[in-house]
This record gives sequence, structure tokens and C-alpha cells, in this order.
Amino acid sequence: MKRSRTEKTYDEKLFFGYLFMLLVGLVMVYSTSSMIAESRHGSHLYFFGRQLVWAFLSLIAIYVIMKLDLKKLTVYSPPLIFVTLLMLIAVFFMPARNGAHRWIVLGPVSVQPSEIFKFLTICYLAFSLANPKRNMTDLKQVLLPYLPIIGVGLGLILLEPDLGSTIVILITTVGIFYLAGARVKHLALAILPQIGLAAIVVFGLGYKKARMMSYIDAVWDPLQGSYHLKQAVLTLGSGGVFGTGLGEGRQKLFFLPYPHTDFIFAGIGEELGLIGLLIILGGFFFILRRGLAIASAQPDRFGFLLATGMTWSLFINVAVNLGVVTGLLPVTGLALPFLSYGGSSLLMSSAAVGVLLNLSRRCVR
Repeated sequence: MKRSRTEKTYDEKLFFGYLFMLLVGLVMVYSTSSMIAESRHGSHLYFFGRQLVWAFLSLIAIYVIMKLDLKKLTVYSPPLIFVTLLMLIAVFFMPARNGAHRWIVLGPVSVQPSEIFKFLTICYLAFSLANPKRNMTDLKQVLLPYLPIIGVGLGLILLEPDLGSTIVILITTVGIFYLAGARVKHLALAILPQIGLAAIVVFGLGYKKARMMSYIDAVWDPLQGSYHLKQAVLTLGSGGVFGTGLGEGRQKLFFLPYPHTDFIFAGIGEELGLIGLLIILGGFFFILRRGLAIASAQPDRFGFLLATGMTWSLFINVAVNLGVVTGLLPVTGLALPFLSYGGSSLLMSSAAVGVLLNLSRRCVR
């Protein structure tokens, strides 16, 4: 049956672009993790199998989100953010992984509250800033009630430590406020104290100072960088134009740390080469372009801010991860959306796509 011209359907191009990236991620997770999985867990399918489950759950999440009335549900974002803040506190009572407290472990399932906080912050800001009674030229209405909620969340995430998520949430928040009409000088007054506090914590109190100093040294001399950075850059460039071939990478054989998570982009560069990397970047660009198109076609302020926030967050997430892999940014431990192994990252990135698909039904055509 043919669709009516007036029938409002979802953005099929965005959905198929997402499916492409999801499938590439599954293939590369298996390729980069099979040896580590066999060595640590006795099965080369260990990480792939778990990622496959999360991919299935992500598709279900997208289907559910597409059926919801987002404008009504975002009313509940403030209490949900409060619950997420409690989860961010709870992570410090959980066993550390690789020196970080980022996960709440529930049996075989690990949940990363920072990913949930990032998603809910965008929903909360879109709901609140869309209120026509809110005067964004008033400094008090910019700082309150947003600064206490978002500031506490960012502080807890930074202490985990999770510098990558902190950067993504901060830049995303600033972008949404700017688009909502906040003045640049007011945003600076809100951000600069937090940056100063972070600098005091790192360089004054010594919190993760070694990691930052290693990055600064690498800026002047790449050979002085951390082991992670040197191996990532070596892996990224070793594939040349055409790569070594799918599954034929050598750096994943216990040379490159986290080849299936934080540094999967480097693994792709080794096995699929420059051509593979350009295809991946093209996939990200396509998703981001569709997201901005959906945002620009929204009939109201709420839809515009929500769509832009989700798209902007994905873009910053990709940019920070690629900045780390290429040595432009310090190692942050941030996953690459849709591609890296990790349930929380995949589920929440997919949820962002689900929101965009939902909003695409509201577009002015």
C-alpha cells in the first residue's frame, strides 16, 4: 500500500545510516577483540556475543522511543536526573576498573551512569529552555536551577575519573544554552569557575596530574607520550591506504590497549586502511547531517533544542574520541558511538538516534 503524501513517516535515511554503522561496529568489535576474548575468557566470541545482545536491545529501544510522546515524557527528566546523580555517587562504592569508578555492576550487567546523565541532561534542557517564560538574557535564569544540577553531575563524573564524558556534556550543554538565546558572557561566567576548579584539582591537588603531564610532554615530543598514545598512533598509521585486511591486524595482539573499546578507530585504520576510515567518517557525517536536517525542520523550540542537543552530543563524542586516537587530546577513556564495545555507550547513542527518528515525524514538510 502506498503511503499518503501527508502521512508523516520517520527519516529512513537516518535509520539505514545507523544500521550500517551498527553492523560495522559489530564486525570490528569481533575482529579487534577475538584474541583478547580467547585469552581472558576462553571464547573468541565473548565480547562479540555481549555486544550483539546490546545491539538487539538498542534496536528495541529505538522502536520504543519512536512510539513515545517525547514532549510529555521530558516533564519527568528533572526527577530522573536526580536519580542519576545518586547513581553517579553509587559508582564510588563499586570496585574500580582500570583505576576508575565509572560503572554500577549488577551481576553480569554493567551500567555507566555518566551516559544516562548525558542523555537526560539534553532532555531536561530542551524541556526547560523551551518554556517561553524563561528569559535567557537574565543571568540568574541561566545559572539557576541549571548550574547546581549540571555542575554536581559534571563534578562527580570528573572525579570517577571520566574526562571524556565531562568534556562532551559540558560542550553540549553550552551549545544548547547558546542556541536557546543565552549570552556568551553569561556562559563564560558559568563555565570559567568550573574550568578553574578542574585545573586546581588536577595541577594543584595532583588528581590525575601524571596523565595530563604525559599529554603535555607528547605535544612537544610525540615519543614522550604515554604507551597508549604511541600505540594508538602507530596502529592508526600502519594500515596505509588499503589496510592489512579484515582480521589481519597485528596491533590487537596485546600491543594496543583496549583495541575494541576506546581505540577501535585505530584498529579500523590498521585493518581497513585510509579508505575504511574515510567510509566510517562518511557514515558519521551522514548521521550528523540528517540530525541537523531534522532539527532545522522542527515546528517548535522544544523539538529544535532536543534534536540539536542529541546531534551535537554525538558529534562532540566522535570528535573527542578521534582527538584521543590521533594524539590531539589526552587519553580520556571515551567510547566511539556505535562502534566501540560497551553496552551503555551503544544503548544511549542508539537512544539519541531513536529521539531523532521520533522527532523526524514532527518535521515540517
